[in-house]
Amino acid sequence: MSNQLALQMLAKRGVTLNDIAEIVLTLQLPYNNALTKEECAESVLAVLNKREVQFTLYTGIALDELAERRLLPQPLQEIMEHDEPLYGVDETLALGIVHVYGMIGLTSFGYLDKQKIGIIRDLNNQEQGIHVFLDDLVCGLAAAASARIAHQNKNVTDYAPETAQGN
Repeated sequence: MSNQLALQMLAKRGVTLNDIAEIVLTLQLPYNNALTKEECAESVLAVLNKREVQFTLYTGIALDELAERRLLPQPLQEIMEHDEPLYGVDETLALGIVHVYGMIGLTSFGYLDKQKIGIIRDLNNQEQGIHVFLDDLVCGLAAAASARIAHQNKNVTDYAPETAQGN
């Protein structure tokens, strides 16, 4: 498996690598003013290379597609059609992506889930299909890619002492 299948599935649902990279750039630019959208896209691809991330995407996208075709059993079908606010399974699934890169990913996910930046807002409106899972999966991808960049930021202050004291 490769991230290419995941990218194809996202594209079929109206989400591009560029869409996610723009969100990552928005999150990380205040902390790294030299960051480029290309670096953000590379980080998204690195996250998509993880098999558990791919499996999570396949599952969430499949559930959205089944709901659009009205193939889910009740009451799940109705819950998906109304994007029931207390459902929470969509966020829970997406958190599996986020946890790959630690707590900074979790806080970024919460921020994105509330603010609905870029394509996330469009998906959440569900004007072009059911995206109960996909909007949160995109939040998870962007948050994980952003956290990955934050962990690699060479401009962050190093708090380690230059020489060990007393040894």
